[in-house]
Amino acid sequence: MDKFEFTEHSHRRYNPLTGDWILVSPHRTKRPWQGKVEKLNLEQRPQYDEKCYLCPGNERAGGLKNPEYTSTFVFQNDFSALLPVVPEGEYKKGELFHAKSEQGFCKVICFSPRHDLTVPEMEVDAIKKVVDIWCQEYKEIGALDYVNHIQIFENKGDSMGCSNPHPHGQIWAQTSVPDEPAKESIKQSEYFQRHGTSLLSDYLKDELESKERILVENDHFVALVPFWATWPYEAMIVSKRAVSNLAELTEDEKFAFANCYKKLTVMYDNLFETSFPYSAGIHQAPTDGAEHPEWHLHMHFYPPLLRSATVKKFMVGYEMMANPQRDITPEQAAQKLRELPTLHFKENKTS
Repeated sequence: MDKFEFTEHSHRRYNPLTGDWILVSPHRTKRPWQGKVEKLNLEQRPQYDEKCYLCPGNERAGGLKNPEYTSTFVFQNDFSALLPVVPEGEYKKGELFHAKSEQGFCKVICFSPRHDLTVPEMEVDAIKKVVDIWCQEYKEIGALDYVNHIQIFENKGDSMGCSNPHPHGQIWAQTSVPDEPAKESIKQSEYFQRHGTSLLSDYLKDELESKERILVENDHFVALVPFWATWPYEAMIVSKRAVSNLAELTEDEKFAFANCYKKLTVMYDNLFETSFPYSAGIHQAPTDGAEHPEWHLHMHFYPPLLRSATVKKFMVGYEMMANPQRDITPEQAAQKLRELPTLHFKENKTS
């Protein structure tokens, strides 16, 4: 038997943030995809769409009218999944039936007044204003007594459930801490108790030494493909300083975060020369009033595209019934992304 090699042999990788495992099967595709690139859809969206319920001055689906905003714009979601006024209640029947009322609310953040843009096409200064809104909302919402978790996220593209192409994200605030950040909270706390340092600080130190999975690095933030990545071109943005939440960021760090956000998403769009879909979300400390030195701010990116603008990778079969599995290794994915041009493909085509 040959010596075990990550690039040749099936193996499992451990995610220290959640305690989960992933099966990696590199022998199924022994090299990163070298195949077709989809033809670019030349149809461009207008800068303003009179039918879009997120454009400035337009009436939203709930009947309210947007102001003539010129930068970012935040409003209460007209069809929130969580409601601020919910009767307190709980149902229990033995060990098998349990339900509890959940209090909260949802907001929408319009990243730009322009209907035709996405994050990789925005200027860094404009993206920094989005980061400013994240920080402001985290502080204000987190001060509410009944809010213990704030989930900031962005769905980009139809395939990730985005109902409107206007550049926007969401904020869901609620009483309980959802499953994924709860798992990360446990693992980070256990690590901090053992070592006195944050899990992601030590992880990032090793990643920066090897450089194998690093995509973008500046003075304050790093974008990388995690060693335990599940989605084909999954990535994570991590702060170099071990801040527990957005409210702790300096002005320089906010700008660096925006810069990293843009560069990563430009890579994504350039990969298959398409507006690359993904779900991205920020994980940070709960807002329960307690100190959380174990928490280290980071942002996950989960994109479904595998081999082209139309070939998607979703969790099916074995992945739904057993555990996640991937073919190309995280190292191969990182190499493929690093080799791409830094200029957005649309600018290349017009220059």
